[in-house]
Amino acid sequence: MERETQFVGESGAFLDAVEKASRAAPLDRPVLVVGERGTGKELIAERLHRLSLRWDGPFITLNCAAMPETLIEAELFGHEAGAFTGATKARVGRFEEADGGTLFLDELGTLSVGAQERLLRAVEYGEITRIGSSRPQRVDVRIVAATNADLPKMAAENRFRADLLDRLSFEVVTLPPLRVREGDIPVLADYFGRRMAAELEWPSWPGFGRLASEALARHDWPGNVRELRNVIERAVYQWNDHSRSVDHVVFDPFESPWKPREKPGRVEAEPDERSADQAAPRAAEPAANDAMFDCDDMKSAVEAFEKKILEAALARSRYNQRQTAKALNLTYDQLRHSLKRHDLLGS
Repeated sequence: MERETQFVGESGAFLDAVEKASRAAPLDRPVLVVGERGTGKELIAERLHRLSLRWDGPFITLNCAAMPETLIEAELFGHEAGAFTGATKARVGRFEEADGGTLFLDELGTLSVGAQERLLRAVEYGEITRIGSSRPQRVDVRIVAATNADLPKMAAENRFRADLLDRLSFEVVTLPPLRVREGDIPVLADYFGRRMAAELEWPSWPGFGRLASEALARHDWPGNVRELRNVIERAVYQWNDHSRSVDHVVFDPFESPWKPREKPGRVEAEPDERSADQAAPRAAEPAANDAMFDCDDMKSAVEAFEKKILEAALARSRYNQRQTAKALNLTYDQLRHSLKRHDLLGS
């Protein structure tokens, strides 16, 4: 439970990607890891290193997006003293640091054209030259790169060097997003929940309740596993009764009735007749939520909606019925009657 780099999942799509990386690991060739944010690209890169013949060598990481364009080449290849303003002494780059091991380049698609050109030479000939030096140096480095960009499209649009892409894509491991990893959401939720409960020194792990489990299953997870981990850890630490199943999750920690108001923008000039005519169709557009009112049985739809309101209010109030009644502006007896009618008294 203490390892931060453990692979958790049992879906076929996820296991296929891990297996593909495992097969490529012993080969001393570049590998490109592709996936949305939060899918675990750095974990795959580390796996490629640990299962390679370079496992006892350095594993050096550089996030290309975190470096200004003016410094990325110096960071990769190093520089000599006096090579540019502020370079008071010589400095080795990431390539030299990774000599004999693996260099992981995250956010590869953000590399400048100049850095791409120098990277191509390093990959193709195994040589780098520090900025301010005329003497090339040999380096023995395996490149693993990661991106969430469409590099073939960027290459077709001349925004990424096609020859560099050819060199780096000996093998491409594409990680599936969490929303298609069938069955992995409850597995990961339980894993992260247990870890957080252990960190909080709970005597046991009560698991998740029905409402929380259904909410986790419905969410689209744009931030993938990283987002799931944050949601689960937040839910566990906010849950005050560790003897009962955790049954409330917050997907957006910024959501609040007291969110700061946006500053008013500049006042627009009064529209002329043409702009008013153009705006008229927009006013006539149906509301985005009109689909929820499309039903064949009004009574059943109202009953179902009322039940969802009650379930959500109970979860927000940590199943304290008096607080729930107050939040819904009901008397305690009115709330009890509604809970009984919807078979929610056991919640």
